[in-house]
Amino acid sequence: MSSLLNTPQIETVYYVQGPCLVLAGAGSGKTRVITHKIGKLIEVELEPERIAAITFTNKAATEMRQRAKQLIGKSAQQVLICTFHALGVRIMRQDGEAMGLKKQFSILDSDDVTSILKDAGGTTDTKTARQWQWSISLLKKGLNAQQALDLAENDEERLLARIMGRYEECLSAYQSVDFDDLISLPAKLLRDHADVRAKWQSIMGHVLVDEYQDTDATQYELLKLLVGERARFTAVGDDDQSIYGWCGATLENSERLPIDFPQLKVIKLEQNYRSTGAILRAANQLILPNPKLYPKKLFSELGEGEPVRVTDAHHEEHEAERVVARILSLRGGQVISGTDDLKKYREWKDFAVLYRANHQAKVLEQAFRKVQIPYIVSCGQGFFDRAEIRDLCAWLRLWVNNDDDPAFLRAVTTPKRGIGLQTLQSLGQFASHYKVSLFEALFSNSLSSVLSTREVSGLQEFGRCINDLEYCARHTTGQENAHTFLMEWLRCIEYVKCLYDNEDNAKLAAGKWTNVLKFCDWMAKRCGGQIDDAACVSLVSESKSLLEIAQTIALLATLNEREKDQNVVTLSTLHAAKGLEWPHVVLVGVNDRVFPFKPDEDAGTERHDALNVLRLQEERRLMYVGITRAQRSLVVSWTRKRKKGREMVRNGLKNSV
Repeated sequence: MSSLLNTPQIETVYYVQGPCLVLAGAGSGKTRVITHKIGKLIEVELEPERIAAITFTNKAATEMRQRAKQLIGKSAQQVLICTFHALGVRIMRQDGEAMGLKKQFSILDSDDVTSILKDAGGTTDTKTARQWQWSISLLKKGLNAQQALDLAENDEERLLARIMGRYEECLSAYQSVDFDDLISLPAKLLRDHADVRAKWQSIMGHVLVDEYQDTDATQYELLKLLVGERARFTAVGDDDQSIYGWCGATLENSERLPIDFPQLKVIKLEQNYRSTGAILRAANQLILPNPKLYPKKLFSELGEGEPVRVTDAHHEEHEAERVVARILSLRGGQVISGTDDLKKYREWKDFAVLYRANHQAKVLEQAFRKVQIPYIVSCGQGFFDRAEIRDLCAWLRLWVNNDDDPAFLRAVTTPKRGIGLQTLQSLGQFASHYKVSLFEALFSNSLSSVLSTREVSGLQEFGRCINDLEYCARHTTGQENAHTFLMEWLRCIEYVKCLYDNEDNAKLAAGKWTNVLKFCDWMAKRCGGQIDDAACVSLVSESKSLLEIAQTIALLATLNEREKDQNVVTLSTLHAAKGLEWPHVVLVGVNDRVFPFKPDEDAGTERHDALNVLRLQEERRLMYVGITRAQRSLVVSWTRKRKKGREMVRNGLKNSV
């Protein structure tokens, strides 16, 4: 094993007796180190089920699990490899009853939260509700509603705290949590309940945290509570790639480690296995002005390579044309409309175009379509964000948790079953008066006092349908049985008819039905244990009931499809590109106020100097991430002019970055 690792990597793998901070530079083989350390921990006779490797995305967890299997075989199946949120679900499903939360709680998605906040704040404006959602998310990383109200300094903050209080009441009534709760509630549970804390500290023999620089204060507290005084953990991260300060991630967590754990061992991984010397020199020079707690400098043994190029263009359209020309030139041929006669020196998937904000993709897409270059826009609409998939997930959530009112309202109206808005409003008022969920209200003897016999009959028929489906889902295991059950369910509720009735374009309806079939096939495979459980309901990939799979559905952002296997050019924001790499990368729109981004309202003012310094440091780290995505060639592009509203304004290349 040692022959595959360099000296600092070996030092990391073999240090198993205490807390360890690994500063893993871009492309320095951190996943290799983590998987080898898992192997070493098992070698020194730590039971696999007492090892936890925590990541930030399902994709990273899946990759780590696959790499661990390749290295250590079947033992890897017993290692807990999951996201922070999946770990939170696991803790709360097992011990959340100590806080009054039933095991089958629901996990609300972003749209559910927005809808609840509209009601809580008395608004119909989605933008306003989204802003409340964002602000409450930040508050929940350290405060509850009452604490936020006590600390409020003005009317706006007091209003937000009151809305937050109503929102918390709704979550409690619905027996539901949001994604922030999946971190804050486990931390509170472990902090306030010594017996639960002792249980989980005995389970966690060693905790490995990937992308440590992206942790926020609550995640840091959760880590401390999990490892306890024994402090057997390995935190792997890179302070130069900390790019999520805007959503709570803090570099202070790295500063706190040596204070909270004086015995901390710090190891630097500086050898890069991805990029050429020229690319790394640009990255090192760029990040140099940023303050460092632990300075490091990337180096490579891959040779000098092609120099980094800085190019200019007249405007965004011209910039896009130059990007197209470069890709065609490097690929070794020209695209000729209607023919496949093309020299294939490089694949389309070898190229990526990166930018600061989503809106910058539009002009690039137009240029690519013009010459028929195949591409994919990363961070487009996620599979689980599609309306047809959200419809089905609402049904699944209701099977798991009958108290999930947002899921109830979506399921009872999709497909339509003759239950009108007025009926649902009356049901809602009844449920609110008696302080029960909408589903529980269906079977109340008093419901007939506010609804007609026909309305009550229709609602109760829906309720019995949900109960029957829940029973069948609980007892349905295996891929073939699950697929048969799902298809029969869709046939019974006539969902395909619903899609075609609600869509004027038959082709679009057919596409939605294809997505539904894809979803059912994927769910069935999970029931058969054929897909690794990124949400980690169980430690082992094994046959599970359909209801068990439904419990994890809200944690899954994608179908775990490997976009890298598609032979297309990638268009991506820099944030979405983190963790990825391509042979050839073009960074576009590197202009002052675009990248590095700076709000217009700060122009010419001095009152936000300190904030602007921190913002520029994070923008520099974001640029560093972009540069280190490139393996063999890198182009940095800027435009002399750009559109701002209906006008063209002059640009400048930001020298300070």
